[in-house]
Amino acid sequence: MEFPDLDSLDTLPKLLLHNAANWPDEVAMREKEFGIWNEYTWRDYRDRVRDIALGLAALGVGRGDRVAVLGRNRPNWVWSELAAQALGAIPVGIYEDVLPPEAGYLVEAAGASVIVCEDEEQVDKILELGEGVPSLRHIVYHDPRGMRKYDDPRLVSWERLHELARETAARDPDLFEREVAAGRGEEVAVLCTTSGTTARPKLAMLGHRRTLEHARRWLEAEMRGPGDEYVSVLALPWIVEQVYVVVMPLLSRIRVNFPESADTAMQDLREIGPTHLLFAPRVWEQIAADVRARILDANPLNRRLFDLALRLGTEATARGGRSWLADAVMFGALRDRLGFRRLKSASTGGAALGPDTFRFFLAMGVPLRQLYGQTELCGAYTIQKLGEIDFESSGYPFPDCEVRIADPDEQGLGEIQSRTPGMFLGYWGNEEATRESLTEDGFMRTGDAGYFDEKGRLVVVDRLKDLAVTSTGIKFSPQYIENKLKFSPYIGEAVVLGRDRPWLAAILCIRWSMVSKWAEGRGIAFTNYQNLAANPEVYELVAGEVEKVNAGLPEAQRIRRFVLLHKELDPDDGEVTRTRKVRRGVVDERYRPVIDAIYAGLPRVHYVGEVTFEDGRRGTVEADLVIRDTRAHREAERRAA
Repeated sequence: MEFPDLDSLDTLPKLLLHNAANWPDEVAMREKEFGIWNEYTWRDYRDRVRDIALGLAALGVGRGDRVAVLGRNRPNWVWSELAAQALGAIPVGIYEDVLPPEAGYLVEAAGASVIVCEDEEQVDKILELGEGVPSLRHIVYHDPRGMRKYDDPRLVSWERLHELARETAARDPDLFEREVAAGRGEEVAVLCTTSGTTARPKLAMLGHRRTLEHARRWLEAEMRGPGDEYVSVLALPWIVEQVYVVVMPLLSRIRVNFPESADTAMQDLREIGPTHLLFAPRVWEQIAADVRARILDANPLNRRLFDLALRLGTEATARGGRSWLADAVMFGALRDRLGFRRLKSASTGGAALGPDTFRFFLAMGVPLRQLYGQTELCGAYTIQKLGEIDFESSGYPFPDCEVRIADPDEQGLGEIQSRTPGMFLGYWGNEEATRESLTEDGFMRTGDAGYFDEKGRLVVVDRLKDLAVTSTGIKFSPQYIENKLKFSPYIGEAVVLGRDRPWLAAILCIRWSMVSKWAEGRGIAFTNYQNLAANPEVYELVAGEVEKVNAGLPEAQRIRRFVLLHKELDPDDGEVTRTRKVRRGVVDERYRPVIDAIYAGLPRVHYVGEVTFEDGRRGTVEADLVIRDTRAHREAERRAA
């Protein structure tokens, strides 16, 4: 496709005005509300951004200021971001499920003077901080429900913001266009939070021109344009969702659709029938688990048909094609039910997706591809080729993106270092971290271990710091084994242990949605996650899944003991990031008594620890956790005896 001239249209707001001038009546985005899809044209998009920008200008927002945005994925989230950029201000997105201290940290780190909140729930998080963020002057809220009881002088309603916009427009009707024209491509477009697996997230500064140039390379590798549809499911503060929802539509005019809620997302997706889709690995894993659960509940004939379709689809995939018979007996209808009937390309990124899950979707006829990248490099910069059977790698670099392996060992494994057109401008307020992250010749030190295969495809193994060696000298990748475990429909999360220990073990979390359904079907009584996870029959179920994984692993890398945790790993407890990456240091420290009991050979352990409730309150939880031996452990013990 032909791209806009990025020499003159070098900022996101300039592209918005360009699209509104040339395709004013073309639908740019849709939002489902109260069961109805509301459409917004490029003219609507521009007008709403202008109104918000003029309102923010009346609140004193100007060039170089920071504006935070907190809420779920909605058009007004995107409009608020573009409005800040139109004034030369810098937006910073905050995940909607953060706790007040996390929100406060990000607002303070950015020095934001204004935050745009969706509703009362998000406003409460900011008000709870009191005067702890001195830079914050105004709290704008979109949904007025429940807000009448508040009297904080910093609060500004959406209605009041638009009143201010009308007053500003009356005084200076050309202000919006003048400010947009004054923008420069070298300026910071957005502050994006890093994943923060080892510490608090940093704020990466991404520039307008660099972001647009990088997104153009991305579109050259994964083409899309007017008439294509995307459904926004992943959180907007994540860099890849930023590119898909904010940047790519401005460049290629792909339509973005916002579901009514997280609960209706899959139904809304079926109604749209997207042509392009991006899910995090955990979402693909959950969809695969849900499909398998429905098959378990199906009649014997449908179960046999599914098994036949899966076998035929897998065989066809291995040959580089698709099975028409598998589509006819099962997968055509299944793709339609999932909303995948029009998919041209489906992607996953943010973390590794297990090969078994990959095979499952490819066999189903879903054109799934793995992306790889970092926030600092404007998201992804490698992708697999459509039609190329590849379960292990992250594919090839985009045009003009450079990837190398630093200090490779005899197998070619070393640190992945990369340089892209979308290179960040540095970390906000942290020059030391910026220097440490870059090599002398300008490559980003990713901290990931990888190698190139014989076809020149990048294979990402694990985080360098997470590659481990047992006390007996056995090397292993925890992430690789964890992904195999999570392919089970009954295992929701896994943390593989073994660094500096004599053998491997695992802390596992059941997948509540699947195990609860399984238990109900067998008349097993339970009241909550904790007593379901402790049920002996559930332990037998999970033990069988662990044995299946062990059967495909080298003997030295098999799981020898495991424990089912009494709760899910929770970002509110700091155990995983907001993008569900395990914080191994936190897990090791918090569950040290459990880990010690596993390696001491104890059959059970009494655990006492802190937990964060949904409303943010902290409390204490106690649980008696059973530690289970696997066949590999029993056989090893017999040999030792």
